[in-house]
Parts: sequence; C-alpha cells; structure tokens
Amino acid sequence: MSFYGKIALHHLGKTLEPHLDLFSDLKKDLKMSDMKKTLVEYVTTSVLTCILIFVIEVPVLSLIFSLLGLSLLFSLFMAFAVSILLSALFFVLFINYPKFKIRDKARAIEKSLPFAGIYLSTIASSRLPPHKIFKIFSTFEEYGEITEEAKRIVADMEMFGMNVYDSLEKAIDRTPSKELRGLFYAMVSTLKAGGDLSVYLFEKSQTFLDNYRRKLKEFAHSLSVFLEVYLTVLILGTIFFIILTSVMSGLTGAVAEDLIYMQFFLIFFFVPLISAAFIILIKSASPGGG
Repeated sequence: MSFYGKIALHHLGKTLEPHLDLFSDLKKDLKMSDMKKTLVEYVTTSVLTCILIFVIEVPVLSLIFSLLGLSLLFSLFMAFAVSILLSALFFVLFINYPKFKIRDKARAIEKSLPFAGIYLSTIASSRLPPHKIFKIFSTFEEYGEITEEAKRIVADMEMFGMNVYDSLEKAIDRTPSKELRGLFYAMVSTLKAGGDLSVYLFEKSQTFLDNYRRKLKEFAHSLSVFLEVYLTVLILGTIFFIILTSVMSGLTGAVAEDLIYMQFFLIFFFVPLISAAFIILIKSASPGGG
C-alpha cells in the first residue's frame, strides 16, 4: 500500500467501512482489473482525493471569479458550487476507472486470443498434462494479458496446491474477456468429461481466427468509408473554402489580414485537430483497439 493510501485509510477507513456495501460492484471490478487494491483502500483514496480537490478548488475559483468582476459573496457561492460539481465528477471517474481498465484488458485479450489459441492447441497436441500446457504457454510473453493469466493459473496450481479445475474456475471469475471465460469454461468441461483437449482447442482456435478475419473485413470496409469522408469533407472542403474565401475577398474587398488569420487557423489548427480525431476514431474501430 502506498503512503497516500495509508493516510486515506487511516483517516477515512473507519468512517467509510460501514458503507462499503454500496460499492459491491466495484469490488468485483477491482478484482477483474487486477489493480491490486482492496475495496476499502480504493474508496478511501478516491474520497480523500475528491476532498483535496474541493479544498484546493474553492479558493482558486473564488480568486478567479473575483478577478472577473463578480462580488465576493457570489464568487464564493460559485466557487463552492463548481468545486462540489468537480469533486463529484472526479469521484464518478474514480469509481468507473476500473471498468475502463477491464474494457482495455478485454480488448487486448481478444486481440491476441486467436493466435494464443493456436499455440495452446499445438502444445496440447503433445498430450502433456494441463498444468504443463499452461506452464509452457506462460513463457510466451508476446501474448500479453493471456500470458499473465496463464502465469496466475500456474501459480495457483504450484504455489497454492489447486487442481487444474479449481485454478481454471478461479481464472473464469477474474478474467475480463467473455471469450477467454468461455474458453476456460469449455476446457474445464472437456477435461471433466475426458474429452480430447487438443481437438477442442484446435477447433476453438479456428473459430477465433474466423471471427478475427470477419472483424478485419468489417474494419477494412469502415476504413474505406472513413478515408472517403476524410478526403471529401476535410481535405477537399478545406481547399474549397480557401479558394472560395480568396475569391470572395477579391470581389467584396474584405480585409486581407482577417482572411489570412482565418485561413491560418483552418490549416494549422482545425485540420490537425480533426485529423487527430480521425486517428483516434480509426484506432478505436480497429480489431483489438490498436
């Protein structure tokens, strides 16, 4: 636990502990996001941070509103109201931050899962026992979150003495990816039924690859649409606007300096800003978010 977390827990722990049942969903989110924080530590740290934001914002905003010509009483009232709003907003962000982490982890897992499934099926085809399969797979660092999950499964079996069924069921509870949960659940069922794990993993990996190919095709189609919109609206629109304003200024006698400022803003600020927005949009639409 960090020094800041210890301070928050020391001053707010006893006050907030009776109300932790209000954050039952957050406890599960913290576990799935692998943030390595207890519920009481995370909640007390979030509340303390929001209190500090409120304490700092009230005098700062009061000064700003006073400099803007508002009366002292009205400045204090506005600063108090805005500070409460900002503190509440930050608290909501803190509470939902684990959900963002879970979403990012799930997308990273599902991006690597088709290729990780192939490796798992290849290792399983050698007829090794399940714990050996995961131990070998845990050495492949290129699969990111899936490798980390395999390491946790191996640690549960080797350090805590769990059998493969219990360790996989524990992994099902903590993994944020629905596809990986389904894979582990089916592996447990296959092993308990005495089925051929290598055959199942091979068939499942082919399903993952088919889904990945479908996502790539959908992304390629979306990318062509984005490119057409970008070229038509932004690039051609900007060129057309510059030409049109230049012609109109010559006909109407508009001030050339104002026109230059407008075109400068369009070229060096507006176009890069919209281009950055398009890049973010394309990255978010790509398979795995990357």
